Amino acid sequence: EKFKRLKNEGNDFVKMGEYEEAANKYSECMKLNTEECTVYTNRALCYLKLCKYEEAKRDCDHVLQIEDSNIKAFYRRALAYKGLQVRKKNMPG
Repeated sequence: EKFKRLKNEGNDFVKMGEYEEAANKYSECMKLNTEECTVYTNRALCYLKLCKYEEAKRDCDHVLQIEDSNIKAFYRRALAYKGLQVRKKNMPG
């Protein structure tokens, strides 16, 4: 099935540290199935690695709307908030 293949390709990219590529694969997965939470938490991980904290937070929020006890989503959203706070602190102005 295409979805599974894309997800596995995404996972392989993550293992290689190719987070940009992995995020793209997970995004393609979402077009096929918006209910699959793991794809969102996986993409959130990629976004965290890429310092895209807003995007990571959004993916986690999405998961928590579907599955309000998803531990990975909670954890990664916390990391996203932390990243956003650090960034705010370090901004000039």
